[in-house]
Amino acid sequence: MTFDRLHPSIRHHVVNSLGWPSLRALQEQSIAPVLDGEDAVLLAPTAGGKTEAAILPVLSRMLSEDWRGLSVLYVCPIKALLNNLETRLSQYAALVGRTCGIWHGDVGAAAKKHMRQEQPDILLTTPESIEAQLVTRLASPEVFFGQVRVVIVDEVHAFAGDDRGWHLLGVLSRLQHLTGRRLQRIGLSATVANPEAILDWLSSPGAPRRVVAPDIAKRREADVQLDFVGNLDNAAQVISQLHRGEKRLVFCDSRSRAEDLAARLRAREVTTFVSHSSLSRESRQQAEQAFAEARDCVIVATSTLELGIDVGDLDRVIQIDAPRTVASFLQRMGRTGRRTGSKANCLFLTTSPEALLQGAAVITLWQQGYVEPVEPPPKPFHILAQQLMALALQHQGITRHDWVPPLQDFLTASGATVDDGLAILEHMLGEGLLTEDSGVLWFGVRGQEEFGRRNFMEILAVFASEPLLHVQHGRESVGHVDRLSLAGDRTDKVLVLGGRSWAVRFVDWKGGIVHVVPTEGRGKTRWRGESPSLGYTLTRTMHDVLCSDGPIDGSTKRTVQGLEDLREEFDFLDPASVAWVSEAGGPIEGWTFAGLRCNVQLAAHLEQALGCPVKAENLRIRLDGMAQAVDVIGALRGMSGQEPPFSLAAVEEASTAMKFRICLPQALLEAELAARFHALAEQRHVVASTQRSVTTG
Repeated sequence: MTFDRLHPSIRHHVVNSLGWPSLRALQEQSIAPVLDGEDAVLLAPTAGGKTEAAILPVLSRMLSEDWRGLSVLYVCPIKALLNNLETRLSQYAALVGRTCGIWHGDVGAAAKKHMRQEQPDILLTTPESIEAQLVTRLASPEVFFGQVRVVIVDEVHAFAGDDRGWHLLGVLSRLQHLTGRRLQRIGLSATVANPEAILDWLSSPGAPRRVVAPDIAKRREADVQLDFVGNLDNAAQVISQLHRGEKRLVFCDSRSRAEDLAARLRAREVTTFVSHSSLSRESRQQAEQAFAEARDCVIVATSTLELGIDVGDLDRVIQIDAPRTVASFLQRMGRTGRRTGSKANCLFLTTSPEALLQGAAVITLWQQGYVEPVEPPPKPFHILAQQLMALALQHQGITRHDWVPPLQDFLTASGATVDDGLAILEHMLGEGLLTEDSGVLWFGVRGQEEFGRRNFMEILAVFASEPLLHVQHGRESVGHVDRLSLAGDRTDKVLVLGGRSWAVRFVDWKGGIVHVVPTEGRGKTRWRGESPSLGYTLTRTMHDVLCSDGPIDGSTKRTVQGLEDLREEFDFLDPASVAWVSEAGGPIEGWTFAGLRCNVQLAAHLEQALGCPVKAENLRIRLDGMAQAVDVIGALRGMSGQEPPFSLAAVEEASTAMKFRICLPQALLEAELAARFHALAEQRHVVASTQRSVTTG
């Protein structure tokens, strides 16, 4: 029995202090690989005991091998999750006489100073905070991190799916070089389609590794319903009347929608809280704490509460419209069904026909057992540039070659080469971002202008942040809003933030502060956001739903009628072709159902071939002007059998999110953008399909 391999003190406290009659399957099966020092990914649904599956055997090793000093880093993607885990992990550590600390941007200087002097055994932190410690001059990174042996990465799928994961791997590569030992890496994740690939991405080259996923293929019983309510006000009305006396978590996929819905619920005298990234830390914490302790209430959130933050004993999850992925749906639904005898549940309240169709497709894919594979963005050259600059900060300069050993693991994982790094350095020297003195590279005049703010702290955040204004009521921080919310010359602006209305009294544009007072008036707040890009599998399933006549399980009468109306509207579709629909004198719409990434590239090709404006959306391509369907079809047939062309100009706007793109030579920038936005397979499928011209009206 593997439980017997745990240190006697751990076994004693599991049985006597924690009172557990037994370990869960994941916890039992994780003991051997963790004790043996293997890299691992531990998979289980939300609230499946992943944290304990990792920390108990790690604590066992800590005792058996007498680790001293900071030996375990517990890394999370968001600060709120770290805050939520601190109490639980501190309890486990204290049972065996060890300590746990927390370190992120909201932790005060005094607490950080204390941890530098008296290191905790376990540190809960973020990749950005680790890197801040690597580059700080306040303490020696070698002393602070020198005894680290294990890194636990919670919600590893959230890291692996975007560039923040590459940043994490860069930091771990440097940390491993600093300690002089292989760091055991343990990833925790909810259900994903490709755990082996995530483990390969996370692990050190050549390290022994194992996926632990007992019964992961077994789908949980769940109550899923799909309703078509038509607009947000109707959604608020349904929520206010349904499941009274229960605790409900409502997901919206934008901050503006979350605020709008919260205001509508409060107008109906529903106890409502709000959580999203633009609220102040105090506002979020107050809302989440109040929600955790209340009963008959609603919390409206964006994806900030999708991850495993504990908001108490939750009864219902409600989704406004539909998430963009099945994985996100599973994560959100997994917040429910934790009580014995209860089922996981999710109610979709869709407010538009397209949202209804997207919800139907998400449910269909879930019923088929599909979950999207997590795919790290390819060719992260701009993150390599960021890591080169961070290394320069860490060592007060680098040479053309001494950066290679600390970043060797990152190069291996990302597929980048030493020559790529040298090309980046040469480009940065040529652009004045770096300068060279006696073979040592440091920041040039332009580099200091671009990245030198706040003692180069700009380098530590890998994403470009939107310029926001700080909203303040007296001395109380309310949150942040985009300048869009204050556009125009009106002085009677009313903002909605935290589900409450605030009248603008004065805007300090230079200081970036909006002074507000409470009001009863209705307002609106806007934030910039990317166009929601849907994946190819989801958009094709939306097409399949329209081409079928079968019901969607869990549909209300309104949903059945809404789908019937949609299928009648799209009766020109068939399963095997692309329909190019035109009306006399009107635009042409090509219903590809191929997703935004593919359609953007097809639109660029058609615009160049036909000389008319072309707009791309997730489901269709729209051509204005004098284009004829026969010309469009001819242009696509001309692509048949050829490599689909890539338009750099079509994704130029998307590349602005790459914060360090100015550090890249043009060849590497183009290679990265092409790898990320070309959508070769999707374009081939559309071009190979039968093209049909359909005339309406």
